[in-house]
Amino acid sequence: MHFAELIQAALSLFAIVDPVGVIPIFMLATRGFSPEQSHKAAWISSLTVWLVLVIFTFMGEHILRFFGIRIEAFSVAGGLLLLTLAMSMLHAHVSPLRQTPEEAMEVEEKEAVGAVPLGIPLLAGPGAITHVIIAAGAAPGDVVHQAGLLIPITLVTLSVWISFRAAPVIARRLGKTGIHVVTRLMGLIIAAISVEMMARGLAGLFPGLTS
Repeated sequence: MHFAELIQAALSLFAIVDPVGVIPIFMLATRGFSPEQSHKAAWISSLTVWLVLVIFTFMGEHILRFFGIRIEAFSVAGGLLLLTLAMSMLHAHVSPLRQTPEEAMEVEEKEAVGAVPLGIPLLAGPGAITHVIIAAGAAPGDVVHQAGLLIPITLVTLSVWISFRAAPVIARRLGKTGIHVVTRLMGLIIAAISVEMMARGLAGLFPGLTS
């Protein structure tokens, strides 16, 4: 992958994962934790995100082939999914695609922190997984291309770790309004990404549309 493509992939994935927007949920989940416990939860969340996205980067193509799904069709479906996520983010809400009421209750009850539901599905949720599968599918069978995606995945994972480690400071500086503004901006970017994704998928499924 070219440098510009890596930067674009990293920024797109950062917008979808939106670690800043998840900070309030992270702080709720770790309320009452010692600094060491909070840092450990940040590390586990980051590691979970990295592992999930890497697995789907290399296995996504095989999964689609197993179910007989063309990458173009998956691109259209993924675009619709991302658009739904973007609509929730534009309203500064946590989309049900990322967290169900039951999962929110688990966070409040401290029954699951770090890997589930913070790592997955809040961060490495359907949107992020769809994005890496489609990015990897842009060059089917090209291991070098897929390996190149490890760079943006690692950068985004690092941003998750930094955001969670610095969560109290970021939350204090930005406040609830500031975090909502960031979330809405990420939602706008994701909406544009989803439209592009659907357009490419439709062009592949129906070549006559672009002629």
